[in-house]
Amino acid sequence: MTKEINRNHLFDPKGSDDVEARTIIKGATTGLFNLNATKYPWAKSLYQVMIGNFWVPEKISGLKDDARMFRADLSEEEQKGYKGILSFLIFLDSIQTVNLPHFSDYITSPEVNLILSIQAYQEAIHSQSYATILESVVESKERDEIYYFWRTDAVLLERNKYIGQIYEDFIDNPTDETFFRGIVANFLLESVYFYNGFAFFDTLVDRMKMLATGRMIAYIRRDELTHITIFANIIREIKKEFPEIYNEKMILEMMKLAVDQEIAWGKHILGNRIPGINSEMTSDYTHWLANNRLAMLNIGPLYPNAVSNPYKHLDRLQDPNSDKGNFFETTVVNYTQSSSMNGSWDF
Repeated sequence: MTKEINRNHLFDPKGSDDVEARTIIKGATTGLFNLNATKYPWAKSLYQVMIGNFWVPEKISGLKDDARMFRADLSEEEQKGYKGILSFLIFLDSIQTVNLPHFSDYITSPEVNLILSIQAYQEAIHSQSYATILESVVESKERDEIYYFWRTDAVLLERNKYIGQIYEDFIDNPTDETFFRGIVANFLLESVYFYNGFAFFDTLVDRMKMLATGRMIAYIRRDELTHITIFANIIREIKKEFPEIYNEKMILEMMKLAVDQEIAWGKHILGNRIPGINSEMTSDYTHWLANNRLAMLNIGPLYPNAVSNPYKHLDRLQDPNSDKGNFFETTVVNYTQSSSMNGSWDF
């Protein structure tokens, strides 16, 4: 697993774009984006969904109401959770925006390169969204405190350093092992690290608090689901095409560490004084989520006893027959440029 992995050539006249010869990595294409010949149908499907999900934060109304509510209606513990979780989400989307092209350089499928480019764009939109939230909701003197919360919070600093170091290891030393570890880290970042933060905002929305922030987070979560699916598919293709690189033991070890980190962070930033959230629920939810994500990779549960989501209000918020579900999801469901993308990349 220490074999060096080579970057794609920008242009290789000797390369082949034949679908039969194409592989997810280590291929030898010409470098041409020939999107009329694709090997991975899941990439085409994701392209259509991701383009259809286009949104911009300027379209979200109600942040002025959130600013009033933040000062008047949130408890001190809720304000701490709001600011601390935003700080972590800002870091995650920042590092993804910059880092995704480093991994795309080693993907030898133009259709997958294409959706990774869209993902990087969406991560930048998420960063803009957090900036919009901060500009609208919190006092200007608090913004740098939130952006750089990791400077004074040791738990957050360790989380950020851990994620960043995995990516740096690959950039500095691109081998089969560091590449696969980085791909797994991408999957865990998208599928686990965001989600206790999302659950916090959903819990506020369930109590009719910070509704505009909740709508913004709902758009972001919708994007993240496609990002999770991208990396789950990449990992499955590597397992199929390069079994010597695939390492299930590594996936399980990294998932276990991600779960432990996420639980520790949730307990640290949220504690037990926020209605609807406590340490036991944080643990149970993260264990359930980990099993759900591993199932996407066709791997059995790491936590056999975690069989249901303890946050029942998350299902209620997303239930189209629920009044709160309708309120919370209406904009998210309807605010798309197109529902079918008819005529786009149609082959």
